Amino acid sequence: MFTGIITGLGRIVAIQSLGSSSDHGKRLTIEAPAGYLDDVALGDSIALNGACMTAVSLDLAQHQFAIDISAESLAKTSGLTETGVINLEKALRAHDRLGGHIVSGHVDGIGKVTHFAEIGESWELRILAPLDLAKYLAYKGSITVNGVSLTVNSIKDLSNGLGCEVSINLIPHTVQNTALNRLAAGTSVNLEIDLIARYVERMLQDGPTHTRKP
Repeated sequence: MFTGIITGLGRIVAIQSLGSSSDHGKRLTIEAPAGYLDDVALGDSIALNGACMTAVSLDLAQHQFAIDISAESLAKTSGLTETGVINLEKALRAHDRLGGHIVSGHVDGIGKVTHFAEIGESWELRILAPLDLAKYLAYKGSITVNGVSLTVNSIKDLSNGLGCEVSINLIPHTVQNTALNRLAAGTSVNLEIDLIARYVERMLQDGPTHTRKP
């Protein structure tokens, strides 16, 4: 479990194939900030651009760790197929503050940036979300973009039925301390919808009822 509060900027420095076909995944080697891995153990969860992964090796001297990612996960996420800067968040501990919102680290879909520009002291980020995620997004609701917990400022359903465009305001701190500052129109991003919205949608569905046995 995560909060969407980025705790460090990492860099994918190497990508190694785990097999000879497209059915095989990759091993990613990530360089973390100095000291970032001091409290990390093998098997711990770390979110990479919002996707929960498991540390399978650690090199504290080089400030590096490695994760194995399946072909399925590679196909359902963005930003993990090439070297470069990524957002990092270590898993939430029971006594930590919940500074963002409840984030599972499971990417629900891929969005596409349609606009990213400075407005006054802040930045406006607009993202096209796919149709199957549109019903979970609402004004002032929470959304996770590449692992960053953000608030939807406005939402516009597209007349062509292909989804919706959400507008998000980024304060300077967020732009300066996450990899979101590298976004541009046309960039694909990982999206995770609010966990509570997921449960509400399920409860409102018409489906089979279960009778409790006496």
